[in-house]
Amino acid sequence: MGMTIFALLEVFNRPNERQNVFLKGLLLLLLIHLAGELFIYSGAYVYAPALAGAQFPFRVLLGPALYFYAHATMSPDKKIGKQLWALALSGPLLVLLAMLPFIFMISPAEKLALANPLTRDPELWQIAVFTCLSTTFVFISFTVIFLIMALKLHNSHRQQLLERFSDIEQRSVDWFRPVLLIWGTVWLMYAVEFSLGALGWFWFGSGKLLPVLEVFALAIFIQKALSQKVLNETEKGLPRANQTRAALLSAERMQLIASKLEHAMKEDKLFLQDNLSLNKLSESISESENHISETLSQFLHTKFFQFVNSFRIEEAKKALQDSDKLITSIAFDVGFNSKSTFNTAFKKIVGDSPSAYRNSLLDNNQKVL
Repeated sequence: MGMTIFALLEVFNRPNERQNVFLKGLLLLLLIHLAGELFIYSGAYVYAPALAGAQFPFRVLLGPALYFYAHATMSPDKKIGKQLWALALSGPLLVLLAMLPFIFMISPAEKLALANPLTRDPELWQIAVFTCLSTTFVFISFTVIFLIMALKLHNSHRQQLLERFSDIEQRSVDWFRPVLLIWGTVWLMYAVEFSLGALGWFWFGSGKLLPVLEVFALAIFIQKALSQKVLNETEKGLPRANQTRAALLSAERMQLIASKLEHAMKEDKLFLQDNLSLNKLSESISESENHISETLSQFLHTKFFQFVNSFRIEEAKKALQDSDKLITSIAFDVGFNSKSTFNTAFKKIVGDSPSAYRNSLLDNNQKVL
């Protein structure tokens, strides 16, 4: 809760960008969820049993809130559709419907009595168990749906970057995927443990392992979300309404564009520009971005990112063979913005790391001598 509160204070001091607005909402929901859990596990519910379970309708909004944050961070579409809002808000409504018997048929005193197996009423206990299991089922269902949607959104965002930029490291939000998987695992474990607890089943890690994992996941998410820069419209790609392309170009037209692209890379060496984008390449060869993308995907069977970096790697191979420069210097010289991106691209294309490739060249030279 302390981490969440400090993160909220940090976000409230930031500009009112959509990304920050939805991050505030997500952190507020997390705070309500954590406060509700603390209310139960600390035993404070004995002072206000009527509030037991009040966090359930808010908890089911965690999955949608995470998706909406991802949408504001990565999607070029400025608005979230009404159908998605309706789907997200239907979760709390379903939870409230499932909780109606627990709210109106059980008094605060009877709720307090349910906490002790010796004083609980069997019939009322069945209502409480039904409430726990049904609300948990809704929580799992909505969380899975919106986490999958967030994962697809991130994949779409990354694919658009590959089609438009030669360097995507600062734009790809690659931390989001592992955080998504960690949160999904934690929330699923929470739901299962909560359901088993309602049925009276416990294991040796109940109440111990999950809080540790939740703190770990929360710390990673907060650190990454607070350090994530706000992407501009170009870095998010094109809105869905603008993604439709004209009919395929003729083979002759694509051959001409491919020749211009090759000339721009081999002769003009545009790949040496570390911030080379599809837009800049379009201006350089006087061809539209759509026509270049069409040629790359349909004629050359590649994406802009791979196309540019393939020339960078070839240039790097020459430098590794002909000079004794540091690998980091070579990476920057050929157009990469970081050594890690260079190493990943080099190994994917060549099959070895830059250092292993250089060592193999030295071994071959020694054998020749």
